[in-house]
Amino acid sequence: MLRQALRALLEQRGLEVVADEPDGRAAVDAVQRYSPDVAVLDVAMPVLNGVDAAREIARIAPECPVILLSGVDDTRFVREALKVGVKGFVQKSQGCDELVHAIEEVREGRLYVSPGASQAIVDGLASPAPDGSRLTPRERQVLQLVGEGKSTKQIAEVLHISVKTAEFHRGRLMKKLNVHDTANLVRYAIREGWIVL
Repeated sequence: MLRQALRALLEQRGLEVVADEPDGRAAVDAVQRYSPDVAVLDVAMPVLNGVDAAREIARIAPECPVILLSGVDDTRFVREALKVGVKGFVQKSQGCDELVHAIEEVREGRLYVSPGASQAIVDGLASPAPDGSRLTPRERQVLQLVGEGKSTKQIAEVLHISVKTAEFHRGRLMKKLNVHDTANLVRYAIREGWIVL
């Protein structure tokens, strides 16, 4: 419903929306399929969060700038988002006009941070790096999927890797975090904000 509303608002302002997708993996696939001028992603998406989806987009379509929509408490993602080349940050509490302005700016090759998001950016850069920053991108993806209740086989299917590789990443993840069972791994993912509830 929210995606449909955002799509309608953007189209009313003369922008063509080529796709709106329910999760980060589908968003990456849509960027590859449609080659949009700009990708707008929510930080908190299932399957692949916005930062990991932005990383994938930078790899497969480096010419497509990414704007992240974030909440006030999403500062833990700022460092990583900047590292992967996100070009715009718009806080979800801002109006649609702010997002349209951000799209215009990043299409022209400029970095855009909406006034509502600027303090979150500063806070994110000033705060110590979160525990999750020592994880590899693939380990963070596995962590998110475990937190969403996916089995190792389902994780392998979503990430297009073998079950053995998914087991390897899950094992390394648990070792790095010193977590010995799935329940505590899920608790960690929730506490650190790596999954959407």
